[in-house]
Amino acid sequence: MGRGRVQLKRIENKINRQVTFSKRKAGLLKKAHEISVLCDAEVALIVFSHKGKLFEYSSDSSMEKILERYERYSYVGRQQIAATESEFSQENWTLEYYRLKSRVELLQRNNSHYMGEDLDSLSVKELQNLEQQIDTALKHVRSRKNQLMHDSISALQRKERAIQEQNALLAKQIKEKEKSVAMAQQAEWEQQQQHGYNALSFLFPSAPHPSLNIGLASFDGHL
Repeated sequence: MGRGRVQLKRIENKINRQVTFSKRKAGLLKKAHEISVLCDAEVALIVFSHKGKLFEYSSDSSMEKILERYERYSYVGRQQIAATESEFSQENWTLEYYRLKSRVELLQRNNSHYMGEDLDSLSVKELQNLEQQIDTALKHVRSRKNQLMHDSISALQRKERAIQEQNALLAKQIKEKEKSVAMAQQAEWEQQQQHGYNALSFLFPSAPHPSLNIGLASFDGHL
């Protein structure tokens, strides 16, 4: 079985980290020297440890010369990249302008055709396609109009039902109120009649019964 792939991550142990740094640094400097000798390449290597200590290697006698060369190439490269990007950007803007211009002209021409204008340049096939597009658009417009009208009618019907229910409730409340008032008036009238009868009885008391008077007279005669 082959060795598994080692996952690279920071070594937590300080001693092991320092030992690994020393070994890897030595190997890196060796590889830099080998590539400069074997391939006749100019190599500059700069390494800073975690404590800030500098380690460097240069195939030339002076690290500064290699860094100056790097700076020149880096500056020229940046200028070339900027010029290329500017030129590419200008070309893109030009292409985008003509693309948008053509798109606007096409939309304006189609709009004129939809309005029934500038039809002389169209062929029979183009006129048939235009007619089909207008028919399709008209169907969509009518469908949307019918949907809106249906929704509007449904909303009005719901509002009408709500008003009818509210009117029925108000009518019921009015009827119950009138019934309560009538009952109150009837009770008040009956009470007034009762008071009037009592007043008449007090003012005009009824005469004694005749049989009682006869009995009293006979009893007086015996005496």
